[in-house]
Amino acid sequence: MLHRIIPNRIRRKTAALLGAAAFTAILAAPMPDVRAAEEPFVLLIQPILSEEKTREAYGPLCAYIERLAGRPCTVLTQPNFLAYWDVIRRNNYDLVLDASHFTDYRVQKMGFSILAKIPDSVSYSLIVPDSHLVFDPTELVARRIATLGPPSIGAARLSAMFPNPLRQPVIIEVASAEEGMDLVVAKKVEAAILPTPLVSQRMSQAGGIAVVLTTEPIPHIALSASPRVAREIQERIRDGLLNAAATPAGRRMLEGIGFEKFDPATPALYANQSNILKTYWGY
Repeated sequence: MLHRIIPNRIRRKTAALLGAAAFTAILAAPMPDVRAAEEPFVLLIQPILSEEKTREAYGPLCAYIERLAGRPCTVLTQPNFLAYWDVIRRNNYDLVLDASHFTDYRVQKMGFSILAKIPDSVSYSLIVPDSHLVFDPTELVARRIATLGPPSIGAARLSAMFPNPLRQPVIIEVASAEEGMDLVVAKKVEAAILPTPLVSQRMSQAGGIAVVLTTEPIPHIALSASPRVAREIQERIRDGLLNAAATPAGRRMLEGIGFEKFDPATPALYANQSNILKTYWGY
């Protein structure tokens, strides 16, 4: 058998070329995305307040979650409930502090886990200017009533007050509860239906409004986590929220968001709350 003899200089040159090619291949190869672990958690908040005030109000919660999880956190807001409903269904967020019907929807449809809730329950109040004598919602047929847009709880409760399609109010959609109360005080609308805690706060600070009725209470807003969030981190966040009042950092967070504490919560507490969403497109 004949063996081809390759001169040393050719062997050296070939080795150099192969080495250069290998180095070039390494540079060209896709690098592992080391940033993935540092991608911020997205904390979605329902649009009860304006976007700016929502980020301001829940920034302390986001910072506290960042501290607990060891990963950046950013607050995601939307200008209204129509846009919010679209974001909900896209499911491109990690954590969400939300109303009972949306919380149950995510548990049932997306496998979210409820980590903790704000204590007690929450209701909505139908309000009018304090100079107007209104005793029953039927007196507001064909009148302007401000509400957060569908599919908010307020819009659903208002719809239930006027079951007759021939006897309806004129719905004025607002971008925030504050805007709704401002319209009532300015008498640009005859009424509004808004979260009772915000109504009570406004009445104690400035007045100008009167309550016609208050709806049945429902479980208060809850924080839930996507199944994409590791179970260990979910437990860390849950424990940190439930024990927040026992630590300086936790107390600062609670003071920042305006609540005394977080309570334990289970899916059973929110079961069937999402039923009011069944009439909306995309359910």
